[in-house]
Amino acid sequence: MSPVPPPLDRLDPRAWCAVAVARLSHDQPEAALEAARQAIGRDPQDEWGHRLAGAALERLGRDTEAVAAAREAVRLAPGSWAARLRLASALRRIPGRWREAWAEARRAVRFAPDEPDPHVLCGDLALLRGDHDGAARAYGAALRRRRDHPAAWVNLGLTLLRWRRPRDHHDPAWEADPRETGRARRALETWSRQVRVILAVAAAAICAAVVLAGLGLVPGMHGEVRIGGALALAAVLVVCVRQAARVGAWAYVPGMLRRDLRLAMSVALGLLAPAAYVAGLATLPEPRPGALQEVGEVWAGAIGLVLLNPAAALAVRLLAETWRGRPLAALRRFAAALPVPPVPSVSSASSPPAPPPPSVPSAPLVPPPPSAPSAPLVPPMPPVPPAPPVSPLPRVATVRPARPARPARPARPVRVRPMRSVFPGSRLSRGSRVPSVPLGPGAAGRNRTAAADRAATRDIAVAFWIVAARAWQATAALMLVPNAAGVPLAAVACLAVPAVLLRARTTGAPRPHDRWLAAALTAPGVAALCAAGAGVATALARPDPAVVALWRCAWGALALGAAAFAVRATRAWWRGGPGPWRASLVPSESRGRWIPGDLTPSAGLSEEVRHAAAYSRNVVLACTGADGPRALAVSAVTSVTPAGDFRLIAGDEAWEAVRRDPRVVLFVGDPRFWAEVRGVAVPDDDVLRVTPRQVLMREYPGRHQARTR
Repeated sequence: MSPVPPPLDRLDPRAWCAVAVARLSHDQPEAALEAARQAIGRDPQDEWGHRLAGAALERLGRDTEAVAAAREAVRLAPGSWAARLRLASALRRIPGRWREAWAEARRAVRFAPDEPDPHVLCGDLALLRGDHDGAARAYGAALRRRRDHPAAWVNLGLTLLRWRRPRDHHDPAWEADPRETGRARRALETWSRQVRVILAVAAAAICAAVVLAGLGLVPGMHGEVRIGGALALAAVLVVCVRQAARVGAWAYVPGMLRRDLRLAMSVALGLLAPAAYVAGLATLPEPRPGALQEVGEVWAGAIGLVLLNPAAALAVRLLAETWRGRPLAALRRFAAALPVPPVPSVSSASSPPAPPPPSVPSAPLVPPPPSAPSAPLVPPMPPVPPAPPVSPLPRVATVRPARPARPARPARPVRVRPMRSVFPGSRLSRGSRVPSVPLGPGAAGRNRTAAADRAATRDIAVAFWIVAARAWQATAALMLVPNAAGVPLAAVACLAVPAVLLRARTTGAPRPHDRWLAAALTAPGVAALCAAGAGVATALARPDPAVVALWRCAWGALALGAAAFAVRATRAWWRGGPGPWRASLVPSESRGRWIPGDLTPSAGLSEEVRHAAAYSRNVVLACTGADGPRALAVSAVTSVTPAGDFRLIAGDEAWEAVRRDPRVVLFVGDPRFWAEVRGVAVPDDDVLRVTPRQVLMREYPGRHQARTR
């Protein structure tokens, strides 16, 4: 039998907070907000309720109210690292508040350096700015505290891939509105696109006039062609003036160009195309018969740059996105974020299977009040005496043939639910199935796939596509060398491509069961093997038909890989889902398999500790001095706030120690017991305010022995 929970109207504030945590873990933010408000109504001085209300409001998208609730929690408990973490998490969603969020996250790290969640949040804030090295250091510090933190593993893999947000032109540390910089970015892109289109059309018309004149179909019109080219430049000037008026944030344009590679390339082409057009117009050949043979290199290069700059920009962008980062190392980090499926041992083959975990009802769980005694509901049964021996009845002995021993059945494999892949209509392969992970104790063990697991699965698929694109480009580059220079040994170097693909399979990351990804990964390996065979055949002077067949097979495999990528990209674009490109990479937040740090309960003070701290004269403060830990006598504890914070009057040495390390230990003596309060001290006007983090109560030695005697 399970204990019957009390009615909701009889719960105390901390029990309502536990209900809010359970509802947040079950993805019920509205119900969690209602439970948090019930807790705040019963005890407005408890910062835990305000923290939970802020978390529920943040998940509902009400960021301004979430910041207000988090600030109230910080006001009630300024030394609480969980309240600082909640405030930093809420502030990072407000435009222009990145610096304040970073300061609060650093305070949370300083207050609780042994907790992983503040380090993860610092890494997330650094990742938003594109500071991959700083984010990697923060995630490494979090993993040293908790090795199985899934969000830290996923985001650490993104730092190795040099991930940036899509359209990452805005620095979160800027005080400017992101909408203002977004309008400036759109104006710059529109200006570049319009300038290049106008000049490309004009350059195509000029080329047509030169070609027709060279064929003798149109008489010489040298002056008319130059006038038309000048009119195109006038149209470009009008576009420049019009779009420049729409760029209001000129002070942030240099920073936008440094952050966004695509925007910088677009602006560079917008400036380079008019210069190339003017150079081509100045070296324009005279449109007459035979002028095609007199075309100079300057004119041909300039007109080619004007006409072919979109293709060149696309090629440079593909190369930059494909060869940025370390996808193999990122695959290992993503694989570490996934849960490890249970493997049945040999000894458990003959043992009965373990009973399944108890199912969790869909209704929110209401825990019993903390003061409820943990007594068994059913008293233990008395031992049953053994039965007296009974003499067996005589029976006729019969001889029966012995049955052969039945072989033990092999243990049945653990059946788990396959995880969904990143792309619609696909799933992970059979050997890569992983079970759903139960949540922490606040979630009552409900089985579901965590958010970090979903992000890791999606990022694994994109990383495999990056590996396939690298293998395809490397194979194509190595195959062009023997065709152009006739070097057979260059084809042998293609054997490195299958080796890299095999190494990608050893990272431990489950490959999604996707036919298009399988084709994209197989095609470069087949092409590289065929190219290597063709190189060896050429070196051994084999007949030409065999070499030609191998080369055709190699190029056909590459064409198959490109077609697989095109089909997958088209399908993703048509359905509006994530595609096989870097923009589909997603970070993971500190939600998932356990309760995040900003939802953990605060340390409650009993009435005995409050009374002892308020009236005791035997108070000792232990802090970190310049030469190590020191114990300082406190003049007095002026008061204990309703939220449970101690207000101390201490000397200058204690203030210096708190500035060096805010973590302190407060020892409070009482005739009956002594209490050890571990917490964080922050300056508050003329006193030190200590927010408890852990409270330990002990009796003096010998008191229980005296009572026993």
